[in-house]
Amino acid sequence: MPIPASQPLPPSADSTSAATATVTDRLIEANRHYAGAFTDPGMDARPVLRVAVVACMDARIDLHAALGLELGDCHTIRNAGGVVTDDIIRSLTISQRALGTRSVVLIHHTDCGLLSLTEDFRHELAAEVGQRPTWAVEAFKDLDEDIRQSMQRVRTSPFLLHTDDVRGFVFDVTTGLLREIDPQD
Repeated sequence: MPIPASQPLPPSADSTSAATATVTDRLIEANRHYAGAFTDPGMDARPVLRVAVVACMDARIDLHAALGLELGDCHTIRNAGGVVTDDIIRSLTISQRALGTRSVVLIHHTDCGLLSLTEDFRHELAAEVGQRPTWAVEAFKDLDEDIRQSMQRVRTSPFLLHTDDVRGFVFDVTTGLLREIDPQD
């Protein structure tokens, strides 16, 4: 049973005092409660629906609930913006070639933090820490256009076996609705 962040965790004999507990301590304690009632679902690592969902890491999006998914239905791959990077292609390649997925669903969302960032973020970070990040910010100004670009990156990857069922959506964080993006617009 999940414990909301606003609800205090029950005390345990070995837990850190409430005054010094970190968020990670709270998560570990919540896991102890979870594990106490956990039973092995006996599932294979292969997603039942043979689908991989790539989405933004935004904490407001409960992908399983929004898509009506159950444990074991899909592979969920998340990053900042839900953009298709080399690491997303890596994960999709493993998902398809080793674990049998065939469909890819890409989800961006309204009010995304990457809409207000630019590559200047990288330059400012480099100036602050004295080392240039090896990764691109992958910021964007147009959700629909970036979903189209992400769909194109998946469809043209030589590493992916299944690129015929790739669809992109924008999730509205105020209504919970998905809006499909036509790859041709």
